Amino acid sequence: MKFSEKFIKAIDAVLPQTQCGQCGYPGCEPYAVAIVKGDADINQCPPGDAEGIRKIAALLGVEPKPLNTRHGMPKPRAVAIIDENLCIGCTFCVRACPVDAIVGAAKQMHTVLTDECTGCELCIAPCPMDCIAMVPTEAFQGTDAQIADALKTKADRARLRYQFRLQRLLLEKTKRKEAVASQSSANIHPLDNLSERLPEDNRKQDIVRAALRRAAAMRAQIEK
Repeated sequence: MKFSEKFIKAIDAVLPQTQCGQCGYPGCEPYAVAIVKGDADINQCPPGDAEGIRKIAALLGVEPKPLNTRHGMPKPRAVAIIDENLCIGCTFCVRACPVDAIVGAAKQMHTVLTDECTGCELCIAPCPMDCIAMVPTEAFQGTDAQIADALKTKADRARLRYQFRLQRLLLEKTKRKEAVASQSSANIHPLDNLSERLPEDNRKQDIVRAALRRAAAMRAQIEK
């Protein structure tokens, strides 16, 4: 494994896995890649706040720095809730969720799997009915170590769901391309193929030429 890949995995492991995009990248892992490449700074993750910045700085052997608030401010942990009376089943929120934490079919009521919701808020803007709200989650109980373990467990699960979603979307895209290619192939008539069309064209041309020869011969007989 390359040295940079080790850093990417290590940084991704300490990010909160909200997959919210506030850092300017589409997910926590892309942000980790950008940090290692030098394209992003260590203080662009509002959900990670000062503790996340400190952990990244320690991994890279650099000094921590204040959160860059241009990317947002830290907020209390929250999850999305859908008002079932207003939901019209448009599926916009389903498509927006980076960890597949919203379930529901088209034109049917949707619901949030609150245990899986990362609080990214990406589902709010696409909702045409404004029926999604963020509500505070119950604080984890226990010692600092127990709370840290609970947060890590939730983050690890969110990472897996994020990666699974990316794989699912890639598979669906591949299947759509294959379906379009198959349909296009099925709509092509054999005579649309030039190599198959030429023999038929040649036969028709031979018939025309033969008819012209017969007509010329008949005119010659008449003129005698």
